[in-house]
Amino acid sequence: MPTNTIIRKSLFIVFLLLAAVWMMGCGTKPNVPVVEGKKMSGNSISSTSNFSDLTGGEWKLIGVYVNGTDTGFNRNTLPEELRNFFTLNFDGEIVSGTGAPNRYTAPYTVGENQTISIMIMRSTLMASFFQPENITEHEFFTYMQNTHEWKLLNNNMELYSKTENGSEVRMVFSL
Repeated sequence: MPTNTIIRKSLFIVFLLLAAVWMMGCGTKPNVPVVEGKKMSGNSISSTSNFSDLTGGEWKLIGVYVNGTDTGFNRNTLPEELRNFFTLNFDGEIVSGTGAPNRYTAPYTVGENQTISIMIMRSTLMASFFQPENITEHEFFTYMQNTHEWKLLNNNMELYSKTENGSEVRMVFSL
């Protein structure tokens, strides 16, 4: 077989493999059940704050609660290579950060009574070889885009959202 034909076939196979990997990274979310954990106990005491208190720093996700139940996400137990996942930063009229592993940005608006609306997010399209347990990047992006309220409690920021099926979500972030 001529060398040119072998090279073309090899390049075609490499192209197909890369396309398959890219499509797997950009595909729809698998049907992953919510992990049941222990119920949250106690209520946080709210502090009065302005949204400007949330800007200028990188917030890291430390907990996720669906319908009041802890999903078991714990940043402290993540392997080192996953510790920079699920972050956000409010700067001007843009929220940005890192999913798992993609970077994202989106415009947002803040209203009265601690309401917030995060618009459609743009993100990079890197394939994820590792995902933290108990929350996927797709779930995180869905929760972010469904966010409707924010609070600053005990030096943590809480964003209130909904899942794709309408369950209540509370995401807790720390600086």
